[in-house]
Amino acid sequence: MKTDNPYIHLKSGSDIRGVAVDGVAGENVELTDDVIFHLTAGFCRWLREKGRGSKKIAVGHDSRISAQRIKKQVIEALSLFDCEIYDCGYASTPAMFMTTIDLDCDASVQITASHHPFNRNGLKFFTKDGGLDPEDIERITVLADSSFERKITQTRVKETDYMSVYSERLRNMICREVNAEDYDHPLKGYKIVVDAGNGVGGFYAEKVLAPLGADVAGSQFLEPDGMFPNHIPNPENSQAMEYICRAVKANGADLGIIFDTDVDRAGCVDEKGREINRNRLVALASVIALEDNAGGTIVTDSVTSTGLTDFIEQDLGGVHYRFKRGYRNVINEQMRLQREGINCPLAMETSGHAAFRDNYYLDDGAYLVTKIIVKMAQMGKQGKKLESLIENLREPMEAKELRFRINAEDFRAVGLSVIEKLEHYAAGKEGWRIADDNREGIRIYFDGADQKGWLLIRLSVHDPIMPLNVESDVAGGVKRIAAEFAAFIRDFRELDVRPLDEFLS
Repeated sequence: MKTDNPYIHLKSGSDIRGVAVDGVAGENVELTDDVIFHLTAGFCRWLREKGRGSKKIAVGHDSRISAQRIKKQVIEALSLFDCEIYDCGYASTPAMFMTTIDLDCDASVQITASHHPFNRNGLKFFTKDGGLDPEDIERITVLADSSFERKITQTRVKETDYMSVYSERLRNMICREVNAEDYDHPLKGYKIVVDAGNGVGGFYAEKVLAPLGADVAGSQFLEPDGMFPNHIPNPENSQAMEYICRAVKANGADLGIIFDTDVDRAGCVDEKGREINRNRLVALASVIALEDNAGGTIVTDSVTSTGLTDFIEQDLGGVHYRFKRGYRNVINEQMRLQREGINCPLAMETSGHAAFRDNYYLDDGAYLVTKIIVKMAQMGKQGKKLESLIENLREPMEAKELRFRINAEDFRAVGLSVIEKLEHYAAGKEGWRIADDNREGIRIYFDGADQKGWLLIRLSVHDPIMPLNVESDVAGGVKRIAAEFAAFIRDFRELDVRPLDEFLS
């Protein structure tokens, strides 16, 4: 789709993202000084257009090597709008929202590209109402007028150690909710290892856990290093999870914690070195969220398993509400349902984004693991283990994700056509049962004894891709489901279905 907007290609959902430094062949720098300056000015214009205050703005960044250069441009642009600027230095993304609470900032800017490679970076914006929506980011790109004149102006910048304030908030939460005999050291006797992946999550070991008495020896990759020399800082990455699993086993830890670069996501590992991730992490968070919210609704993305639905609804007595992929999508739906009077204490993506209602609907990896640590300590008083909370969660025997590229300019039209035609096709197929809660793509259940599973095909949030997820409770079931599906999907010439052919070969 052609556009006169020179910045729209940098919109990535509810963020700005792009190449910020050289170093990868074929990837040219997009986030130049001028681009950053004008996008930040666009944010200030957006704030004024919305009638929001813009006098106090906090700025933080993760460990990426381009952060200092970008921060300089952000501060210069903010200064032209006569802002009082709080420079928070290394900071987590959720903490930057919390500056609107604890520092009474009108807005904040976080410089981050989450788990993306070292050469990329981006901007994430907050107001007192939370993170921005995709349409807000699009409007900012429109307001980022490249003719906006730079002027020499006096800057009002205060260097602020906000991460210490934020860490104290988490420490107080643990002390209050565990209510140990040694109130100030509720984690004494626990060994917890943290893997920050050389992002900014090292503060959690040093400023939250250790002061509360936890033994954090064995924690790793706590030092910020924007080249990410050890592993990708991403709890969804199998290599990253292998690192934290090994650390738990090697140190005999009670719990392992892994963060992504900017700490808006997290994953865990139990004392036996088993991952608490994806469906298992959603299940554990659901246990915690539903404790004081009997019958509450848990909003998740569309790819969660059938076993998770059974666990939330049968074991916990809650309601599982599947929605669209994208952390802003699940959070916004949680907030919408809550406004309609539906009790929604948690919205969570399988990627590890978890937004508790009691934490300003903010997806915060550190807050999530803090809730988990509180629960671990509470159960420890009773001689029970954390992992026992999800022992009834039924997990699939097999799972597979395949991704089909759409080779068409109007890829959305193609993707939507595939979904519409599949719905008609499935309705006439014996043994195929269309889910009654399709809010993204289409999920189809297969109840045959040699299948016992489901498939979901949807359109990617941002890219010309159709991901296919398949799960089965029996050996060989995924291939049998995929083989039946192949008879339908091969008719679409715009789709590159070679991944399916390779899987079935």
